[in-house]
Amino acid sequence: MITFAILEDKEIDFYPPENIDISLCIRHSLLFCLYKGEPYALIPQREYLGALQLYNRLALTYPIAHLSLAGYENLYLKFLELKTDIAISHEAPSTIETIDEELSLVDFIKNSADLLMSEESAPIIKFVNTIFYQAIKRQASDIHIETHEKKGEVRFRVDGALLKHIDLDKNIIDLVISRIKVISALDISEKRLPQDGRTRVKVAGKHLDIRVSVLPTYHGERVVLRLLMEAESIPSLRELGFDPKTTSEFENLLKYSHGIILVTGPTGSGKSTTLHSFLQQLATPEKNIISIEDPVEYDAPHVSQIAVNTKAGLTFASGLRSILRQDPDIIMIGEIRDSETAHIAIQAAMTGHLVLSTLHTNNSTAALTRLADMGIDKFLITSTLLGVLAQRLVRCLCTECKVQAPLSDADADDLHLAHGVNVSKPKGCPHCNYSGYHGRVAVGEFFRVDDTLRPLLKTSENDFEIREIMRSRGMQFLSDQLIALLIDHTTGMDEIIRVGVKEA
Repeated sequence: MITFAILEDKEIDFYPPENIDISLCIRHSLLFCLYKGEPYALIPQREYLGALQLYNRLALTYPIAHLSLAGYENLYLKFLELKTDIAISHEAPSTIETIDEELSLVDFIKNSADLLMSEESAPIIKFVNTIFYQAIKRQASDIHIETHEKKGEVRFRVDGALLKHIDLDKNIIDLVISRIKVISALDISEKRLPQDGRTRVKVAGKHLDIRVSVLPTYHGERVVLRLLMEAESIPSLRELGFDPKTTSEFENLLKYSHGIILVTGPTGSGKSTTLHSFLQQLATPEKNIISIEDPVEYDAPHVSQIAVNTKAGLTFASGLRSILRQDPDIIMIGEIRDSETAHIAIQAAMTGHLVLSTLHTNNSTAALTRLADMGIDKFLITSTLLGVLAQRLVRCLCTECKVQAPLSDADADDLHLAHGVNVSKPKGCPHCNYSGYHGRVAVGEFFRVDDTLRPLLKTSENDFEIREIMRSRGMQFLSDQLIALLIDHTTGMDEIIRVGVKEA
């Protein structure tokens, strides 16, 4: 039996040799690396015959070695990325003329085979695969594919903002949309009505659940693909990014066995991520946790998840009634949208269940008036509500290119700051894809309802009065935290206005 040395994973560097077909090497599992500055040929520890045959056929002279299984897989993914980048740079989308909708390829995708390993795909299929790959690489949450009068456009939503990815000929965009319809099991021939679907693919070793929405517009169809997260990407409470005091408040709140906890904020502010983080903190074998969501955004372990299906008559309200007959300890409701759902959620909280949900309000204290508008009696709200978190995700200025500048006197007056304060503003560089921003930070306004506060809430007349009470008790508002991020040079003036410093 032939044996080869096993290299230390930490000592190797990525090394793509020149004048060697990377695709061919990947197909035969033959990889390359630098180990202490010397090039090596790497073969898998098992089933390496194909790699050895290719090594001999290419007449290579590099020493042959093994890596650990994890080290080999990591290097393998880097070679996949390189292969895809080469394919993107050499393959011009405007040359695509036909689409090959072979059944075997559709089955190939439905069986979650790795898209980047498809060597025989038609060009349009490869191009759609590279869109998915680039979206993952840039950590996009959504892909927008739009049809205009004379061209098409692909944009990615990165850190909450849409950034252009590529312009395409109009006939190419039609082929791209048809391809997406095929892998989402939608009707290719239907171009007059909206369609919704879902698909699951695997790109560069990552499983990706994608929610697909197709909408007919004046110049043609447009598609929005929401890239849904894997269970492994659910952050822990301390990884959410809130300040230590707020995180400690969460942990204390989650010790209650009954009551309702709300997370509020606009679309894309991270409400679902926070709720799932709460659920993972609570999940133990002795608890029965059931959620109803629209859609199910995380495949969460230890949680029985129900997806809303309005066409089949499964709404938040009807699903919630059924959940209550399943002997739950903890219930998560994706969103309280109407009076019926609000009433059932409050009743569930009163009868010994811990209920977690989201609500669309601008700040935390507005949740009280929003529930009252839905017809919930004030005494029921104050007796069941444990706390409300209003949160936002704020884009951080790119540390590589941000520049300092004095804040204008008008903006300083608006924010009640002294004139001449220095802040930072975006510039743009390759590191941040010329957006000026890279990454996001969470800010949260936490409104804790305790026994000393409940009598005051029952007699307060409006939201403004409640906020004044909370300010006198030392509560930090969203606007305070946004201004602190601005002064700290973490974000820019335009960003805190976008997030809502003047509304908070």
